[in-house]
Amino acid sequence: MQPSPPPDPRVDWDLPAFGAMPRVARLDEVTHRVLADNPSPMTLDGTNTYVVAPPGAGVALVVDPGPDVSAHFDAVAGVLDDVDARPVAVAVTHHHVDHSEAAQAWAAHWSCPVVASDADVAGPSGRTISDGDRLDVPGLRVDVVATPGHSADHLAFRLGTGGLLTGDHVLGRGTTVVNHPDGNLSAYLDSLTRTVRLQADVLYPGHGPALREDPTAVLHHHLRHREFRLGQIMAALAQGPRQPHELVAEIYADHDPAVWPAAEASTRAALAHLVERGQVAWEGDIARRTA
Repeated sequence: MQPSPPPDPRVDWDLPAFGAMPRVARLDEVTHRVLADNPSPMTLDGTNTYVVAPPGAGVALVVDPGPDVSAHFDAVAGVLDDVDARPVAVAVTHHHVDHSEAAQAWAAHWSCPVVASDADVAGPSGRTISDGDRLDVPGLRVDVVATPGHSADHLAFRLGTGGLLTGDHVLGRGTTVVNHPDGNLSAYLDSLTRTVRLQADVLYPGHGPALREDPTAVLHHHLRHREFRLGQIMAALAQGPRQPHELVAEIYADHDPAVWPAAEASTRAALAHLVERGQVAWEGDIARRTA
């Protein structure tokens, strides 16, 4: 009998159904979410753009502008008008286009810099940031936390209110893709452990609903889920050498084939991690157990 996957604590939470998230939502005293109209198997309900604006400060931080689409810009601009704030920066969690595409154009419109870990995303007028930096948002502390794994340049933003903007490090639904070779599972597991230690009150993900009931339980679930997948790979390789796409066909047989390419990226990241552990040899795209 195949082992069962670890239970997801979110199953019993009162979260909006897929496709039912509002386009604009106020999440706490400083944070608004604007949902881009770009749903897909990879972006879930769409990309979450956040407007972080301390009350009465007249300034805001726009995080992960997402697609450069006029209707999405208008929705974000509407929130800025509602809170009577101007952006002091456009912050980007990582370089993937569904998060970064509009960054430089929107920042130019607002005459503010792009801040990102990737210099190409920040652009010639922007600022590259890294772990331990603090963003200058009057009236609110915003700390930069490196969370590599999904991608090498991934960042999260810790708000003084106790919220954590996680980008694709943690999603509101399911689990993220560790996008090998840019993504790295060893780094991702380390980043999850580090995120647990932050003890955030609420997780605001790059896709899907906010996670506030028990954020730590979700993070521990993600750690258990990855170990479960590693166990599945080792069990499959016990039957003989496999190529990554063969492992995906076995392990993700009950998933929509549309997500198999993403699953293969995560599987390749898992194999690289198992090679680091000394449990797998991977040569010529053939993986086999060594232990």
